[in-house]
Amino acid sequence: MIVSMTGYAAATQEMPYGSFNLEIRSVNNRYLDIQLRLPDDFRKLEPAMRELLTKQLSRGKVECRLNFSPSANTENSQQLDQALLEKLLQLEQTIKTRHPAAPSLSVAEILKWPGMLGSDTAPGEESDSIGMTLLQTALNDLKAARIREGDKLKSVLLERIKQMRQLLQSASPRIPALIAAFEEKLRTRLEEILGTQENERIHQEITLFASKIDVDEELSRLQAHIDEVERIINKGGAVGKQLDFMMQELHREANTIGSKSVDLEITRISMELKVIIEQMREQVQNIE
Repeated sequence: MIVSMTGYAAATQEMPYGSFNLEIRSVNNRYLDIQLRLPDDFRKLEPAMRELLTKQLSRGKVECRLNFSPSANTENSQQLDQALLEKLLQLEQTIKTRHPAAPSLSVAEILKWPGMLGSDTAPGEESDSIGMTLLQTALNDLKAARIREGDKLKSVLLERIKQMRQLLQSASPRIPALIAAFEEKLRTRLEEILGTQENERIHQEITLFASKIDVDEELSRLQAHIDEVERIINKGGAVGKQLDFMMQELHREANTIGSKSVDLEITRISMELKVIIEQMREQVQNIE
């Protein structure tokens, strides 16, 4: 199977003292880029969360956001920590004794002092455990979503390959007749210009021209590249970078066919091939 880098998942845990919510989303990126959005009281979980994400994901821009909302009862029960308030005021007085010009603490600053209104988060160890559990739950759902998206991408890519094969099948039979017709046309023109006595030169010019318009080699390489792309897709795994490289090779051959073409139908086929390849390249950029 192939895995997309695009996905979203969320997990929630309700507790008597509040609600935990974790969201994780990922989009395509050349490397693994992890961004954690955590409340200050959960910052200590960042190394463990980052390690877990790194072990289970290989590519993508991943954003993980954890939120905690205390219950209404918890919020209403918040009271000033009298001991902490007394200590803070004593410290303020000590500082002002030595530095009279120091500004006094405002009521807002006192209320915002860490712990002044009690904790609005869950107990430390329990909150840590819940945060990590939610991450693993959401991560499992994210990976499942990325696999489902990868299956869709696989189906689309295989359909594109089928379309390319059909175009090649319509192009290949035209090449011999096309070269023969242009050789005959060129021979007639050269004989008019050079005369029949220049048979050897005419033959050289025809041979050189035929090699310039012959795209049989490019068609063969394109077929080989298509076979390799199909093999990589069916093999699965972390194949995004391999497929991205193959898209460059496919485009190079399709572009060469168009530049060498002296036939409107071959030119049209080249343009259709490049459109399909560009569509595939956009889809491949989402594969892990």
